[in-house]
Amino acid sequence: MDKSTPVFVAGHRGLAGSAICRELERRGFDHVIVRTHRELDLAQFEPTRELLLRERPRVMFVAASKVGGIGANSAAPVDFLVDNLALQISLLRAAHEADVERVVFLGSSCIYPRDAAQPLAESALLSGPLEPTNRPYAIAKIAGVEMCWAYNRQFGRRWLAAMPTNLYGPGDNYDLATGHVLAALLRKAHEARGGRRRRLSVWGSGQARREFLHADDLARALVLLATLPETLYATLVAPDNCPLVNVGSGEELTIRELAALVARVVGFDGDITFDPSKPDGVPRKIVDSTRIRALGWRPAIGLAAGIATTYDDFRSRHV
Repeated sequence: MDKSTPVFVAGHRGLAGSAICRELERRGFDHVIVRTHRELDLAQFEPTRELLLRERPRVMFVAASKVGGIGANSAAPVDFLVDNLALQISLLRAAHEADVERVVFLGSSCIYPRDAAQPLAESALLSGPLEPTNRPYAIAKIAGVEMCWAYNRQFGRRWLAAMPTNLYGPGDNYDLATGHVLAALLRKAHEARGGRRRRLSVWGSGQARREFLHADDLARALVLLATLPETLYATLVAPDNCPLVNVGSGEELTIRELAALVARVVGFDGDITFDPSKPDGVPRKIVDSTRIRALGWRPAIGLAAGIATTYDDFRSRHV
């Protein structure tokens, strides 16, 4: 793909979107289109349509999303459902009218059933009940996958949906009320160390198992997917196949192990306790990334090193 190809990154200020922009810059793409929320509310169809008709991107990454951890999802289920549906409907309708050739829609591994066999294969989609703590968000993301597939079938579009595992990295949301587990743990450990507290309290039993992926590794996978040679790309977007591709690190650990690793990186040497009255979420979540690995992608950033750079980002923005 020519490096002057116009590429639109929706959600460029978020964790995934900012990483996509870094990867595009690293790869030499010089026509990257972005808009802040103040400049354009992407949930509004008409102005979004006008932008895409004017700019005519050939590729669009849909990384704009309302995201949050278990607490945020439990507190505002309507927001997570409605806001994400509105974004997706607006962006994908506008992309269709602007004839965007390649769309990579960014979903979440929470779309898979709570009790599906692990590692989670793409074929597990809609095979069973969802995890209740984030079901509204998962349903919105499932709708986004289905929209990509429906446009492929009905209108001959060639759009993909990528399902990352739990993301972290520079640009993460470190808010204790709305952030995901790794970023929230970084902040908790930092504040406990700074306040000379001897205890760090973590939600849940600590036994839930999770897989984590650095946002820059995800970005490399997404740009790879968007720039595949035609013969390879065509096999992923054939109308008869759900255009879904998992992206995961292939390594998992318990939340207890994660908390200990975060504490070491931050330098907190007190006690780590767990609150079993708070939800664990799904007991285990690791995705089967066979499909993306067959295309030549591998994660390059180890968890300890990734947490260290993420902590540097946290301190640069919040300390």
